[in-house]
Order: sequence, then C-alpha cells, then structure tokens
Amino acid sequence: MILCRDVLSPLSRLLQRFGLQLVQVAAEESIPGSFWGEPEAGLIGDRLYVRADTPLHSALHEACHYICMDPRRRQALDTDAGGDYAEENGVCYLQVVLTEYLPGLTRQQAFADMDAWGYSFRLGSAAAWFQHDAEDALAWLIQHGILNDQQQPRWQVRRR
Repeated sequence: MILCRDVLSPLSRLLQRFGLQLVQVAAEESIPGSFWGEPEAGLIGDRLYVRADTPLHSALHEACHYICMDPRRRQALDTDAGGDYAEENGVCYLQVVLTEYLPGLTRQQAFADMDAWGYSFRLGSAAAWFQHDAEDALAWLIQHGILNDQQQPRWQVRRR
C-alpha cells in the first residue's frame, strides 16, 4: 500500500493545481474531516488532511471528490463529500488518472491499492472496471470539463 509519506511533496504540488491544500496531521493526532476514520484522509473545505500513514488512494479519492463536486457542495464541504453514482465513478476514474502524475507511480499500483482496500466493482477488480466498464465515468469527467478528450486533466475543478 502506497502511503502519503512516500509522496507528500509531489502530492501537495498536484493538489495545489486544483486549489486544494494538503495539510499534514501529526502521527498522534486524529484526522479532521475523515469520513471513514483513521488513517483515511479527511476533507473540509479546500483542505485535505492526511497523516504519514494515510493510504495514497484515500487521499486521492477524497481530493477527487473535491474536484468532481459542484461548486455549491464544495462551498459547504465538511467530511461527507456525498455525490451520486455517476460522480462516484468519476472520482474513482480520476484518482487512477492522477496517480500517474506522481513520480514513479503507475495505474497498476493504484488498482492494487484500491482492490486491497476493498473498492467494489462489477467486474471484480479496479483494473477490469477501468479497462472494460468505465466508459460512463470517462464521459462524465469529460462532460464536466475535468478531463479532456485525451483523458488528461484540465487542471480545474468542476464549475457547474
């Protein structure tokens, strides 16, 4: 499992591109805004809270909720990102894409960590879902201006 301590600086720079601030919490402190409990990432407003032992997939997943939610929800964001089925799929897809923007990391590592944590997909694994069943998630991300037609980030949050 890739942990935030392994990529803290690059992760911080990546998230800044979306207007999201990475806040490192001390090892002995609880993580503010953690929906799933420690060591999972927490989200309050434009701040993503992590500890050194927070799994990277958790940090990226919560960050992608911030990126994918509409402005009204983003403004009131505190712990529970919410969102519907289509948005959740977009979040999962985007977290895989963003993994590759962190030095030395690959989609395969993202898939393995998602599977190990217990993400559930119809085809049995994150990789199978991404490769064979995620066309709707990609279309949703393109429709909302988060990815371009080449599946690359546009480095902006959802505007509407």
